[in-house]
Amino acid sequence: MDNTTISVPSDIEIAQAATLQHINAIASLVGIHVDDLEHYGKYKAKLPLHLIDDKKITTSNLVLVTAINPTPAGEGKTTTTIGLTEGLNKNGLQAMAVLREPSLGPVFGVKGGAAGGGYSQVVPMEDINLHFTGDFSAVEKANNLLAALIDNNIQNKTDNNLNIDPRTVAWKRVMDMNDRALRNIIVALGGKNGGIPRETGFNITAASEIMAILCLSKDLEELKTKIGNIYVGNSFAGKAIYARDLNAQGAMAALLKDAIMPNLVQTLEGNPVIIHGGPFANIAQGTNTMIATRMGMSLSNYVVTEAGFGADLGAEKFFDIKCGYAGISPKAVVIVATIRALKYHGGVAIADLKQENVEAVKKGLSNLEKHIENIQQFGVPAVVSINKFYTDTYEELQAVVDHVKSIGARVAVAEGWEKGGEGMRKIATQVAEAVASCNNSYTPIYDWNDTVENKIAAIATKIYGADGVKYDAKALTDLKKIYKLGLDKLPICMAKTQYSFSDNPKLLGRPVGFHITIREFEFAAGAGFLIPICGEMLRMPGLPQVPAAEAIDIDAVGKIGGLF
Repeated sequence: MDNTTISVPSDIEIAQAATLQHINAIASLVGIHVDDLEHYGKYKAKLPLHLIDDKKITTSNLVLVTAINPTPAGEGKTTTTIGLTEGLNKNGLQAMAVLREPSLGPVFGVKGGAAGGGYSQVVPMEDINLHFTGDFSAVEKANNLLAALIDNNIQNKTDNNLNIDPRTVAWKRVMDMNDRALRNIIVALGGKNGGIPRETGFNITAASEIMAILCLSKDLEELKTKIGNIYVGNSFAGKAIYARDLNAQGAMAALLKDAIMPNLVQTLEGNPVIIHGGPFANIAQGTNTMIATRMGMSLSNYVVTEAGFGADLGAEKFFDIKCGYAGISPKAVVIVATIRALKYHGGVAIADLKQENVEAVKKGLSNLEKHIENIQQFGVPAVVSINKFYTDTYEELQAVVDHVKSIGARVAVAEGWEKGGEGMRKIATQVAEAVASCNNSYTPIYDWNDTVENKIAAIATKIYGADGVKYDAKALTDLKKIYKLGLDKLPICMAKTQYSFSDNPKLLGRPVGFHITIREFEFAAGAGFLIPICGEMLRMPGLPQVPAAEAIDIDAVGKIGGLF
């Protein structure tokens, strides 16, 4: 196969050409009665939590889709997840996908939308990538209500004043947009009526603790309890202040009463998909809500879900955080690899990734090999899915297939982008075989009851391949605070670059002889995890020099173009 450019419809053109089924018909495929649907037009609906069935969950086959360390454009986990769902159904195995909701940050930034691509998409694509059913907006409002209550309490010296020290307030406002100008700001200017000025900033909504709480709550009552456990800051006397001290949890949970319900949509081939929650994986836990995953497992024999970025981030957190809280265990893990990413790890510049380079592919296989080893550490079978691009050559693809087979793992070339479910039947067969071979639950990398330092060391050495962990002075101070607050038994949510096993994005492939450096800690006492921060991790991204937003438009009849 040569590298000749071929002309294909854009993702949005493919999506808009599709004939969608009414959401009632999609719901009927998994036995959901129309009266249980809360409709958002003809093609979207919210699902009630009573559809979750603990007994059915135990018999469902959960498949996790992850990836090697990606290039900046991503390697197609969502496309693979959707295509695999189509392929399993093509093979006669009843399956549905459970995905995260797209954030407007990437949609208008570098990566574009997150509804799949080519002929492996979820639809209505425009709705899903933009406001959808308003879940992100509800998370935003709940988060910012707490921020307003904090500043109001600082300002008003009344009987219920908590004497909050403004210098210790850890809570930030959020918005679902990449806006670097809001990373560091000063609020409450304007004299006496403006409040008490202090430094703060904005995070992107996907990185907020409210999003994390939404994704790790089993029901509305637990959601409210977790919100109450959010750490706000300290009083001048040094007492820890929580959201419950501000009586914030009730109103915040009320804002999330609809957002806690998963969203039902469909694939291009008319198979059901649940989309719910959207935390990033480099700065949060990177998986959809456990409510959505458990609901999918209540409704379908096979459930295909995904975890963000490479397996060192999303998959590790899926196992060590989400599975621990949700009481679930995947029976197979699909590792998405692309020829371009393997060449990237083999030392090829981004501008040259479309050129054939078999030797670079072979050199980059060390990255894939480490991810396979990591999944095997969890005790779950791994299947490598080579997400095929039109620029890939036979020789490059065969080099990957031969190597993966030589180390005893399952592998197949995936053509879901080009051919939909038909192009995913081979990988679907491999996944079904892997599922059938799995007779055990996953093995966590660490024990939640171990020390914070030992838990971090386990991730760094076992998953990243580091020689050890170093702590900056700020991190050591934060550690003392974590133990003082009694948060040391929480699981670990590493904030680290997605481009490397190390904390240096330039160390590609399978680096050796390095240490992980913890700069500082944040802690999500409400969501229930600790966040060691490696390097300069941005919780409010910026737009690129040429944002994807510049290509998006809408015509006189409301037809949207430019989304990808």
